[in-house]
Amino acid sequence: MNEGPVTKGRRFFKLAGMTAQVAGSYAKTRIKGLFQSEEDAERERNAAHELNGGRIARTLGELKGAVMKVGQMASIASDLLPKELSEALRSLQRQAPPVDFAVIARQLEAELGAPPEVLFKRFEVEPFAAASIGQVHRATTDDGREVVVKVQYPGVDGAVDSDLAQLKFALKAGGFVKRATGLVDVKQQSLDEVFAEIRARLVEELDYCNEADNVRRFREIHRGDDHVIVPEVVGERSSQRVLTLTYEPGDRIDELDARGYSQQLRDRIGDNLFRALSAQLFQHRLLHADPNPGNLAFRPNGDVVLYDFGCVKQVPPEIAAAYAKTIRCGIAEDWGGVDEGLRGLGVRNPDGPPVEPAFYKQWRDVLALPFLTGEPFDYASATLHDDVIRLLPAAIKRLASFQPSQQIIFIDRAIAGHFGNLRRVRARGRVLDMVQPFLDIALANASG
Repeated sequence: MNEGPVTKGRRFFKLAGMTAQVAGSYAKTRIKGLFQSEEDAERERNAAHELNGGRIARTLGELKGAVMKVGQMASIASDLLPKELSEALRSLQRQAPPVDFAVIARQLEAELGAPPEVLFKRFEVEPFAAASIGQVHRATTDDGREVVVKVQYPGVDGAVDSDLAQLKFALKAGGFVKRATGLVDVKQQSLDEVFAEIRARLVEELDYCNEADNVRRFREIHRGDDHVIVPEVVGERSSQRVLTLTYEPGDRIDELDARGYSQQLRDRIGDNLFRALSAQLFQHRLLHADPNPGNLAFRPNGDVVLYDFGCVKQVPPEIAAAYAKTIRCGIAEDWGGVDEGLRGLGVRNPDGPPVEPAFYKQWRDVLALPFLTGEPFDYASATLHDDVIRLLPAAIKRLASFQPSQQIIFIDRAIAGHFGNLRRVRARGRVLDMVQPFLDIALANASG
C-alpha cells in the first residue's frame, strides 16, 4: 500500500531523470561500440535495451497515471515493439499496487460531498482492483444494490501533457521508436499525430462523466445481445472522478482452468467475444478500445462481461468501411483493392512508391489466416504473432510506402489485444462466417 500518486513536480523530475538515464546509457553504448566487434557491440546493445526497458517500466509503474496507461497500451502491441521493452512493459498489465485508503476516502468526499461511510451502506476498505489511473472498491447502496466504485487518483488528470511529453522524449532518446519501426526513423509529424490520438483517448478516460455516458451507450448497442453483459451506471453516486456501477460478477480469464471451463464453453465464449468486437467496429462504430484481460469476465453459460469503458473509440463510417474493404479484398487476393483500402485507412503513404502484389500476399497469408482456414480456427495454437515478427525485416525497404495512421491506433490495439485474449481463452471458431455479415453492414453504411 502506498501513499498515493506522485505530485506533478516530482513526476516531472522522476520522468526527466529516467530520460536522462536512458539517453546516457545509449550514448555510452554507442561510443563503446565503435571499439568493439560487431558481435560484442550487438551484445552490449541488447543489454542496454533490457536495462532501459526495465528502467522505463519501473518508473511508469511507480508514477501510475497517464504514463503507466500508455505503457499498458504499448505492452499489448508487443509484436511491434522491441522485445526488451515489451517484456518489461508487460509487468504493467498486472494489477498495480493500491494507494492508502485515506487517499481514496478524501477523494470521495471531495467529489461527492461526504465520506464513504455516509454515501454507502457498506464500503470495503480493501480495493477490489487497482489500476493505472484509479482503483475500484466493492460497496452496497442504501437500497441494497451491490456496486463497484471506481475512484480516480488525485492529480493524475493534471499531469497528462507533461507525462506524455517526457515519455515521447524518452522513447526517442532510447531509440525505441526507431527500433520498433524497422530501424527507420518515424517522421516527427506522424509521431506527433500518434501521441495526439493517445492524448485524446486519455483525456476522455480521465473524465468519468464521459465514461458513464459510454457505459450507457454500450448498454444500448448490446441491448439485443443476451451474451454481452454491461453494468449499469449509479448516477447519484458518480462524478467526474468517481464512477459507481452495478456489480456484474464473472470468472476472470486466468480462472477458466480452475473453474473447469470445457472446450465447448471456451468456443462459445470466443464466438461471443468475436461477435461483440465485430458489431462494435463495423455495425455500431463504437469500439471498446481497452482489451486488457482485466476488463473481461466470463460466465458458465458463455456470457462475456465487459468492464472499464474509459477508452472508447468512435469509428468514422469511412474508416469502418475501409477496414472491411481491406479484409474482404485481402481474402479475395484483390491487391488493388487492398491498396485502396489501406489508403482509406491512412496507412498507405500516397507519396510513397508502389507496393508489389507479392508483398501484400505475404502479409495477407499471415494476417488473414483466421479467415482462410476451412476448419474452426484454433487460437491457442496460432503462431500469427511470431509470423508477423518474421516478416518485419523484409518490410524495411518498403517502409517509405507506409505511414502511421492515428485513425487506427486504437482499432488495431483492440484487435491485437483480443487476439491475445482469445489465445488465452483457447477458443476455436469459424471466424469468416461470423465476420462476413458485419463487413456487409460497414460497406453498406458507407455507400448509403
